Amino acid sequence: MTMACVSTEGLGLDGRRFNQMRSSSHQTLETRMRPILMKGHERPLTFLRYNRDGDLLFSCAKDHTPTLWLADNGERLGTYGGHNGAVWCCDVSRDSSRLVTGSADQTAKLWDVKSGKQLFTFNFGSSARSVDFSVGDHLAVITTDHFMGVSSAIHVKRIAEDPQDQVGDSVLVLQSPDRKKKINRAVWGPLNQTIVSGGEDTVIRIWDTETGKLLKQSDEEVGHKEAITSLCKAADDSHFLTGSHDKTAKACLWDMRTLTLIKSYTTVVPVNAVAMSPLLNHVVLGGGQDASAVTTTDHRAGKFEAKFYDTILEEEIGGVKGHFGPINALAFNPDGKSFSSGGEDGYVRLHHFDSNYFNIKI
Repeated sequence: MTMACVSTEGLGLDGRRFNQMRSSSHQTLETRMRPILMKGHERPLTFLRYNRDGDLLFSCAKDHTPTLWLADNGERLGTYGGHNGAVWCCDVSRDSSRLVTGSADQTAKLWDVKSGKQLFTFNFGSSARSVDFSVGDHLAVITTDHFMGVSSAIHVKRIAEDPQDQVGDSVLVLQSPDRKKKINRAVWGPLNQTIVSGGEDTVIRIWDTETGKLLKQSDEEVGHKEAITSLCKAADDSHFLTGSHDKTAKACLWDMRTLTLIKSYTTVVPVNAVAMSPLLNHVVLGGGQDASAVTTTDHRAGKFEAKFYDTILEEEIGGVKGHFGPINALAFNPDGKSFSSGGEDGYVRLHHFDSNYFNIKI
């Protein structure tokens, strides 16, 4: 098996250097709402993920190379080289030792976070669209697209503690009812007992991970009317947020167990990414007009900003501008004191909230 080492460009990810960088990132930072612009990708961003400690940020893009950053100052630690197609999604284990990525090259890969070594490759017959580690990191759910007679599906893989024991067999495979529509996101439900999925067919589904049976699905009259683009869980797994390309450009908040629609948030542009604050009752939506029209429209008309809403009241409370193209990825730091956005313009923008943000009143 070919081991693809991290691209260092003088930074290095040896153990001592890596630990020193993580330690220094916990120093007190005087917060101002001045974004840190991080340019490490040559193509549009697709996904962002913080580790559990909130000191590392992982970014994925269409340029084939997942990238690792320090979450406080945006310093690039390195890239993970080995994919041959756009990287759609990633997730990091709770102890920040393993990274899993899904790509258009029809593979999902396991990586050692610290060294950048490629540990294992899961091969599929189509693009790996979404990845998510279970609680405990012993399982991973991976979704794959429809392609050349291969149906879109949800795969559950067992993750071995020792990479030498890792195998590619699926523990469970769930076929999408509409086999030609992409499953854009699939995540674990509470206690790994269920999997929640959503995609191009507009339907959210909850699956039993023991039997593979479909337990619940969203009502077509209540839920989204167009493709579901994003799905984000609350920190306590009690509810989740979805974004869509509805004509109303809607994001919806759902109960994780009952699939009851709790709240909805409406904006005027298609929603590509959603995130929930772990600290305050805030949700943030990102999107903008379709990328195909970006070159012919002023960036102010495209509404390429992250919109903040009060979770309970469903009212917009503010926005953060800056990207020169649609926002494709959003993520809150687990401490709730900063967030990052990734755009079609190839930039990651890191925002540390100032004190005014925490005193917003409606």
